[in-house]
Amino acid sequence: MSWQAYVDSSLVGTGHIDKAAIISAAGDSTWAATPGFTLSADEMKFISAVLGDNGKGPNVDKVFAEGLHVAGQRYVAFNIEGRHVYGRQGKTGVIIVKTTQAILVAHYGENAVAGNSTQTVEALADYLIKAGY
Repeated sequence: MSWQAYVDSSLVGTGHIDKAAIISAAGDSTWAATPGFTLSADEMKFISAVLGDNGKGPNVDKVFAEGLHVAGQRYVAFNIEGRHVYGRQGKTGVIIVKTTQAILVAHYGENAVAGNSTQTVEALADYLIKAGY
């Protein structure tokens, strides 16, 4: 399956996610994305750095203090652990999960159930890790 197919079918296609991207774990390139959901180079690098802190460190502290920017929008982080960052903006939110080689960045809309959205992204991350990605 192509990276774009994972975005289209395994994330957005579930109905729990309304837009998503898959970027490299290094945060230096976008592998696939929903049209219009574009992360800047600085956003990708910073997301990679935050996940590299494994839940502790200066980048994590900065996110809790200043928020996290994804596709030009600011989110308030409420959970940062080893492989994931969860953020909210009103009734919407982002779920960011790192695998061995990739970072999944998913957005859920106002009508989505955050728990279902989170489970969808975490399940795809588990699958990709087991597949060596």
